[in-house]
Amino acid sequence: MNDWKNILITVDDTPTSDRGLAYAGNIIGNLQGVQVCLLHIYPEPPPDYYRLGGSLADYQQQREQRAAALLDRSATMLAACGVSAGDIRRDVRMAEKSTISKAIIAVQQEGAFGTVVVGKRGVSKAEEFLFGSISNALVHHTHNCTVWVVG
Repeated sequence: MNDWKNILITVDDTPTSDRGLAYAGNIIGNLQGVQVCLLHIYPEPPPDYYRLGGSLADYQQQREQRAAALLDRSATMLAACGVSAGDIRRDVRMAEKSTISKAIIAVQQEGAFGTVVVGKRGVSKAEEFLFGSISNALVHHTHNCTVWVVG
């Protein structure tokens, strides 16, 4: 089992993501030996993006600029809970030829994270059946770690 104090917190611009971040911060704030990685995964551009003249480089730059502001805000929230700024790192990736959940699992495995924190995105049962759920995929497909799903 990977070290539970090596924590991967997935973030996006939703209230459930903020609740997951606050929940984790309240638990790990002021604990010694905690290392946190704030992770934002964004999808590939939609097919019509290129048809309308967009380039992959432009798309990535736009998404990463938005992600930087999101990660700054997330780090500030964790710091307010007592997590040292030096114990927080940031990662932004595009889910290339992959789902967001598979991209998160790949990061979890490569970083040997023992805890993954994700907000539950209130999807209906029909939507979950058709499109899947990131939190559901993480619970069922991660190994050697604990997954905290915060609603």
